Amino acid sequence: MRRRIVMSMIAGATLLASALLGTGVPVARAADVPAEFGTDWHDPVTAAPPVSVPEHARSCRVTLAKAQFRDFTPYRGTYTPPRGCGDRWSMVVLRLDGRVKGRQYDRLGYLHVGGVEVLRTSTPEPSPDGIEWHVEKDVTRYSDTFRGARDVEMLIGNVVDDTYTGVIDVKVTLTFYAGRPQTAPPDKVLTLADGGTTLTAPRNSERIVAEVYATGSGGGCEEFWYLTVADPASYSCKADKGPYREVRIEVDGRPAGIAAPFPNVWTGGWSNPYLWYVVPAPRAFDVKPIEYDLTPFAGLLNDGRPHRVEVSVAGVPEGQAGWSTPVNVLVWQDPHRARVTGALTGTTASEPVNSSVYTPGTGEYRVDTDAGHRLTVSGYVDTSHGRVTTTVSRTLANTSVHRWNDGETTDALDATWTDDQSVTVRAAGGPRTTRTRLTYTMNGAVTVGTDHRLRTELALGDRAVVLGPEGGWSWSDDSYRGDASYLLDVPRDQRHAVGKSGERYRRYGPDGCYDRSLATAQGVLTEDHSGC
Repeated sequence: MRRRIVMSMIAGATLLASALLGTGVPVARAADVPAEFGTDWHDPVTAAPPVSVPEHARSCRVTLAKAQFRDFTPYRGTYTPPRGCGDRWSMVVLRLDGRVKGRQYDRLGYLHVGGVEVLRTSTPEPSPDGIEWHVEKDVTRYSDTFRGARDVEMLIGNVVDDTYTGVIDVKVTLTFYAGRPQTAPPDKVLTLADGGTTLTAPRNSERIVAEVYATGSGGGCEEFWYLTVADPASYSCKADKGPYREVRIEVDGRPAGIAAPFPNVWTGGWSNPYLWYVVPAPRAFDVKPIEYDLTPFAGLLNDGRPHRVEVSVAGVPEGQAGWSTPVNVLVWQDPHRARVTGALTGTTASEPVNSSVYTPGTGEYRVDTDAGHRLTVSGYVDTSHGRVTTTVSRTLANTSVHRWNDGETTDALDATWTDDQSVTVRAAGGPRTTRTRLTYTMNGAVTVGTDHRLRTELALGDRAVVLGPEGGWSWSDDSYRGDASYLLDVPRDQRHAVGKSGERYRRYGPDGCYDRSLATAQGVLTEDHSGC
């Protein structure tokens, strides 16, 4: 009943916000919008909320990296903790400032501090005249890493030659805010040893969370894994089990977690960079890690011995590369015991379902996919404050319809992914359950007309509902829509490209709401409106 009440509140808040916002205030007048894309356009911007930093808190800033990326040589440096803000912080904020001009593909990048991945990102494609962009991220969870001197490694792999001239110039800083955080960050942030498969946890761990920055690689079919098809379908990107992908984590060979990967679209995606020149797809500049609550395994992991932790992506054809899955392990320790014992008490998994049905036609083809999986794990630890039992249940589902024609001059997808998780913690005070529902949507088509003009229409959705104990809740929705076209196989200045795009980010919760809308046309920002 409480869930229905909360969802009704969310729906009511959404309708009220829509009524109050109206159409927004345009940034540029219609007369200022060019008929087609020129040699420059507005710097990239997203509707996502900025990091809300503590007011009136003392702050210190440290430069993590400053580099120009021309090839695949990593930047390497050294991080030293800040002076004047102590070694406990209410918040730590990472900021990346980037510049690039000329011609360049979208590029993937990472930033490691002491081996811990603190940022995974991609880059915008530049205008000939040049663009600047920035990314902000709350990295307070990595405070343990920032308390000591660490090696820094950053790479945005790039190619610069006579054709692709864009040198990627970036600066990354950390800003530390003195004070006590609202939520206790992990006591330890660990990485996996021995080639990224071995974990030795502290013997007094009482909560353990793994995070995996899972991304399909740039280039190749696994960048567009959601479009792959199995034989006998006649399509250019093949996978022997179709488009369903599932990111799995195992501990000593036992299933420990499953998750739906986010369908990232980079800034050259769907064959049309004109969709993304101003407004990128959700998460393109700040890739969120998948989180797995491994607390049911804490009793097993607390024996002081190394354990094998492995991540795999189900659905990728055997022997085929294409996914990056670096792992961080976040550990909260019992401050009153040197050793916490416990046990894994149960694992229940459904048989994975993966139906991908091919329907041939006369020049037109279709694949319908219906797939999913369910996993529940449970375990306990005997802590200084009593026995704590944790049960984690996760249910995944994916449905999609993929249509294309001979020559793939029409290629369309309508897909939805859901990732539902419940975590129930039973302790002396009674059970406390947190439920999270993630929904990702993708609906679009690429067509090439008889006039050799390519057009892409695409809508993307990234939604989350969290229902916590004691009535806590939050709801967020990041929605993108774009429509752009250009002439193929002509020089860049003869493409006669046009395109409109827009993004709306909404978030509601007990602490208030956030609502921002952006709209663009031919690279000009025509709307930037905020209000609740």
